[in-house]
Amino acid sequence: MSRQLQSIVSYGFFSLLLLAGVTACDPATNNSSNGESANVEVKLTDAPANYDAVTIDIQSVRLHADYEEDLDQDSLETDEEAEEEGWITIMDEPLEVNLLDLTNGNDITLGSTTLEEGEYSQLRFILGDNNTVTIDGETIPLKTPSAQQSGLKLQLDADVEAGETYTLLVDFDAAKSIVKAGNSGMYLLKPVLHAVNLAEAGSIGGHVSPAMADSAGFNTHVMAITNDDTLSTITGEEGNYKIMGLLPATYDVVFDPDSEMYEDTTITGVEVIAGEETPVDSLSFR
Repeated sequence: MSRQLQSIVSYGFFSLLLLAGVTACDPATNNSSNGESANVEVKLTDAPANYDAVTIDIQSVRLHADYEEDLDQDSLETDEEAEEEGWITIMDEPLEVNLLDLTNGNDITLGSTTLEEGEYSQLRFILGDNNTVTIDGETIPLKTPSAQQSGLKLQLDADVEAGETYTLLVDFDAAKSIVKAGNSGMYLLKPVLHAVNLAEAGSIGGHVSPAMADSAGFNTHVMAITNDDTLSTITGEEGNYKIMGLLPATYDVVFDPDSEMYEDTTITGVEVIAGEETPVDSLSFR
């Protein structure tokens, strides 16, 4: 089966789903003594892509508050680029990250902060200029139309409750975010992001053989598909895989081996439960 299957279902440009579910907050991590604040943490992961590397230059991550109470201006002064009141900085130390290091259940924490209780409408990623894709050993700059100026704005419309912790996992889909501009040799970065609150998401994991470390020397593209949503990964060197951030549902898990020797295989009826990892039966291509 062709890898074009991964484009059958699209997340949509800048699509975001943030659920109202939360995890219990450890009082030791809450900076508010009166219980009127909540914690939010933003993590980054990636769906795989057929490149050597995809490096993204993240300058800052901000959250916009819509509640009517006056904001603590000190929270804004730490980000020199902040131009509007209401934007709260989650991360303000620039970070260059290879998205392909964040597949198969790996993620990094971009930042965290304490929030006032209330409504929050948007999450914004500000990118720098040093975004690149490496193909067959050649590193090529990624052009990013207008993203650096206003940032990647993701609609949240979330009500944050006091005394809770929200862990937001953002999937920066490298495969769908990079577009080749005709025959010019130029590549564009048009980010496609998908996100869930981890408290309301589950995962699947399992093993496929043969693995890259075996004599076969190839890996398998694994896709979890339900209705209008698809998340995917690629098996590691030992054949293991994990797909995080799956909303509770029943999934078809499609295995697309990177070899014409084997045909793709689908396991149906894989149920994902919030807060749990669902094991998938081991699969052997013969």
